[in-house]
Amino acid sequence: MVSLGVKQCEETLRTALAMGADRAILVETDAELQPLAVAKLLKAVADKEQPQLMILGKQAIDDDANQTGQMVAALLGWGQGTFASKVDIAGETVDVTREIDGGLETVKLRLLKPW
Repeated sequence: MVSLGVKQCEETLRTALAMGADRAILVETDAELQPLAVAKLLKAVADKEQPQLMILGKQAIDDDANQTGQMVAALLGWGQGTFASKVDIAGETVDVTREIDGGLETVKLRLLKPW
């Protein structure tokens, strides 16, 4: 679990830990973060932590821009499955069922390492 923001974000991270998250990382800043800045910070965390998979929310409570996930994927050179309604991990791939205008679509993405 990663949160970017002020020290009070620790409360959200504690909640995530109580709900079962293994670890929590706070990138503390009081700067107003735009989607590209958030994406660059998340890329730096990913470069250091080397996750196999990143799951980001679809909507933000502030600007609702829906840009950060796509920007992180582009910066990392990773595939992306936006608007996911179902995620199935099997070996070296992840099947993401996503909501589209005409219903549902499933895309198969490659994980960096087997799960």
